[in-house]
Amino acid sequence: MRILVHDYSGHPFQLELSRWLAERGHQTLHLYSAGVPTPQGGVLHRAGDAPGFAVEPVGPATPLAKYDLPRRFRQEHAYGRALAERARRFAPEAVLSGNCSPQIQRPLQRYCRRRGARFLYWLQDLYAEAGVRVLARRSHRLAGLAAPLLRRFEAESLRRSDAVIAITADFRPLLEARGVRPERIAVIENWAPLRELAPVDRRNAWSGEQGLDERFVLLYAGTLGVKHNPEMLAALARAFRDDPAVRVVVVSEGLGRDHLEQAKAAEGLAGLELLDWQPYERLPEVLGSADLLLAILEPEAGVFAVPSKVLTSLCTARPILAAIPPENLAARLLLEAGGGLCVAPGNTAGFLAAARRLRRDAPLRAELAAAGRAYAERTFDIERIGPRFLALLEGRSA
Repeated sequence: MRILVHDYSGHPFQLELSRWLAERGHQTLHLYSAGVPTPQGGVLHRAGDAPGFAVEPVGPATPLAKYDLPRRFRQEHAYGRALAERARRFAPEAVLSGNCSPQIQRPLQRYCRRRGARFLYWLQDLYAEAGVRVLARRSHRLAGLAAPLLRRFEAESLRRSDAVIAITADFRPLLEARGVRPERIAVIENWAPLRELAPVDRRNAWSGEQGLDERFVLLYAGTLGVKHNPEMLAALARAFRDDPAVRVVVVSEGLGRDHLEQAKAAEGLAGLELLDWQPYERLPEVLGSADLLLAILEPEAGVFAVPSKVLTSLCTARPILAAIPPENLAARLLLEAGGGLCVAPGNTAGFLAAARRLRRDAPLRAELAAAGRAYAERTFDIERIGPRFLALLEGRSA
């Protein structure tokens, strides 16, 4: 088959799927946005890539205006057209597309309908709900007016898909309520690429470069957007400010990083280290430099966003401390795996108490780390996951 996989953000596990499809003999084109301000993994060609695999950026490298809604709307409109044009030139028989708004999906869907290609909507987040939350921060009246329009537009895109692949069963009742036929809904949970995230020594080249070898490191690596409260990380730095052996390391950029820069300067938080995005090829070293990996998600995200950093962290054989809504799939998965401790996002005192406990208890850290990696090895095998996607791409049941 000729298969187009589109992942707006350029995440590692979607690329692992595209490479797997190409290894099975399918001509696979993987597209991603050149302008999304987030870490992207595995987007460079590798010596061992199958001949039928290609990966390309789409659109200009101008950063996406995530929080300037009118400008973002214009950028996404232009991106959707460029995406559909690239699809036209590739002429796929099936398209798998996700991590983007319905505005981006619609031109690609229209192309597929005209050409008779299957369109699979890979539902990572309910963008209408996210858009309503962003608008509500500015004006509840505006959010109330926009909500029905956003939800209707998204529902139409979902209904027009040949299949919707949801990353959590929590989406199923919401999809059915929006008119998606039950037989068109498949649930395939996200994963992380095991082979690319093998555990490394706690002391490695990256930790040495950052002067972390002799420190106890609490590390957060990833986006800090509207669904994340950077104050949880600042609170950790305050809690350990009198312990010179502890470093709270944050690898991020954007609004949340700016907030932490201000807190560090205003309060003299010497133990808070702030770093820019690191090359994807060094991610195992970055995460391996941690004694404790951190994950946060705001209560309003609920079931509508599943932080992939939890899945990535499970692969690295490091314990995880999370502040995530208990109803979120990532929180449930973390507890099922036994890979870490989790508190509710508003429970700052509990978050700090869990951090202090893990700081003292090395055997507990080792137990959580081993359990998390064991879960990842059982669950994140692309040889088990890939055939389910392929079945849907071919029009069969997963």
